[in-house]
Amino acid sequence: MTITEKKEKNWLVLALTERLDTQTAPELEKAALEKLTAGGYMALDLTELTYISSAGLRVLLMLMKKSKAQNGKVALVGVKDMVGEILEESGIDDFFDQYDVVEALP
Repeated sequence: MTITEKKEKNWLVLALTERLDTQTAPELEKAALEKLTAGGYMALDLTELTYISSAGLRVLLMLMKKSKAQNGKVALVGVKDMVGEILEESGIDDFFDQYDVVEALP
């Protein structure tokens, strides 16, 4: 997995590629927690993510909870295919605002 960072409006966007699983979840957790700020907005661009495991789901939920506790927000972008199915089946998709493309972030 690679993590690419960019800004879009007032959002920090972390674009993820390939797989978010037990081997790569700690990398995302560390990178995102370092960037999570009080009242800040973070979007995870999953357009190029091909797989997410339960370890990846745990990191998404943890980021959402920490952000919410700091009056911030975490959104998901480009959820599709297998990743979308896994998020939907787990019910985690209900916890996040979702956007089709990064440019659609408010």
